[in-house]
Amino acid sequence: MYLDYEKKLLELRERIDNLQALYRMGNKEVEAELRSLQREFRERARKVYSDLSPWDRVRLARHPKRPHTSDYIKLLIKDFVELHGDRRFADDKAVIAGFGYFRSQPVCVIGHEKGRGTQEKIERNFGMPHPEGYRKAIRVMKLAERFRTPVITFIDTPGAYPGIGAEERGQSEAIAESMLVMGYLKVPTVAVVIGEGGSGGALALGVADRVCIMENAYYSVISPEGCAAILWKEQEKVKEAAKALKLTAQDLYKLGVVDCIIPEPFGAAHWDHRRSAWLLGYHLKRCLEELCKLSVEELLKARLEKFKGMGAYVEG
Repeated sequence: MYLDYEKKLLELRERIDNLQALYRMGNKEVEAELRSLQREFRERARKVYSDLSPWDRVRLARHPKRPHTSDYIKLLIKDFVELHGDRRFADDKAVIAGFGYFRSQPVCVIGHEKGRGTQEKIERNFGMPHPEGYRKAIRVMKLAERFRTPVITFIDTPGAYPGIGAEERGQSEAIAESMLVMGYLKVPTVAVVIGEGGSGGALALGVADRVCIMENAYYSVISPEGCAAILWKEQEKVKEAAKALKLTAQDLYKLGVVDCIIPEPFGAAHWDHRRSAWLLGYHLKRCLEELCKLSVEELLKARLEKFKGMGAYVEG
């Protein structure tokens, strides 16, 4: 469940958890050792996660213990009510969509969900939506616009499901329509890449006024494995592919693809879900406060200019 370079950190964390249990039971004599181990854990974690390669960050973005959309909803959104179905075909469990309150403000929340445990992962299709997932998202976005409610999206998918059934039901059309609807929504929108941000399946929920990314998440037109298979025909080249794709949060910020990088506790979000949610919530609040001050015309103009200005090209 943990990566090779995390084994020593895991040993430390287990000792800390044992001492914390004793401390909560009233054994105050362990406090000094507990504080010392906590300092050691923080220092070691900073060293471990400070100099990771792009491929290491991809592996962290896929970490099985990493918080998912459902975790952030539980920790950040009060009285969340999930909506189901696209009113055309079915309910896609790879996409969670609904309404709730973020810091007392009504919000619409839409996100990819990978699930935990084998059974739930199968039900959620490992976070790879079918067309009905994106059509559900579109339906809920339009509902949010009707009620003038800001939209928050959590991106965490290796990509949209590429199966025959999905293609027959209009996968590419559903993704394109989702991007179009997001581009012209008349309410503030904030997208956060919390784990994997793969291809159009991620971009379908990423056309927002503010695009944020967690420190160890990635956002790319293709996975490193897919890139290695196309360019080199060798899976052993995934490390080179990850580096060439410029998919890390730091690279994306330099390129202007994302607006802010959200730090992760101890260098990796899976060590502390609550702290991760607090840090994410802090940045969400700042983004929403800025955006809610703008008029509809200002929002739309800035959003369109933002995405039109991305990339570099030469006119012939």
